[in-house]
Amino acid sequence: MLSSSSDSSSGIGSRFSQLFGSGSESKAQLVGTPPDPAGGTVDPSCPSVTIREGTATYAVGAQGKPATGSDLRFQGTLVQYARDCTRMGGQVNARIGVEGRVIVGPAGAPQSVEMPIRIALVQEGVQPKTIATKLYNTPVDLGDRTNVPFSFVVEDFSYPAPPPAVAESYVFYIGFDPNGAKPERPVKKGRKG
Repeated sequence: MLSSSSDSSSGIGSRFSQLFGSGSESKAQLVGTPPDPAGGTVDPSCPSVTIREGTATYAVGAQGKPATGSDLRFQGTLVQYARDCTRMGGQVNARIGVEGRVIVGPAGAPQSVEMPIRIALVQEGVQPKTIATKLYNTPVDLGDRTNVPFSFVVEDFSYPAPPPAVAESYVFYIGFDPNGAKPERPVKKGRKG
């Protein structure tokens, strides 16, 4: 289940704090107790979260142009994250929260945009191994605003509990995935005649 919000900045911060505990700081890596672990136990070996290098921003340019200068339509940035894990039998259920911001560029943006955010669980080592990965297209309603905060919480990220010998090598990577972006729908023109 994915819950998303593009309310005011204070509303996002308070919702984030409610879900993952008060006092969460930028790039918080919190292990918290879910409101209802449904018979599971909080997993103290919940992997850390980090933004994958080169994926903290997502810029979109005017059609057919690079996302630079006056051709920039909008840019998304990831600013804060948190997570907690609950172990249920041989499975770990993770909740991962992400906060970000979308800024409208000189070329102007549509009323609503989607931020393609990928979450991947990787076992680091000589040859890193991807354990699980999911793409989430998170809608952000811009309206007529030019600087809009957004947040979302992923509650459906599950994976097999790792053996104790490798649990510390697990890392959650988050970041924008431009390859997962849905193409913009063309503007429909009225009928002639």
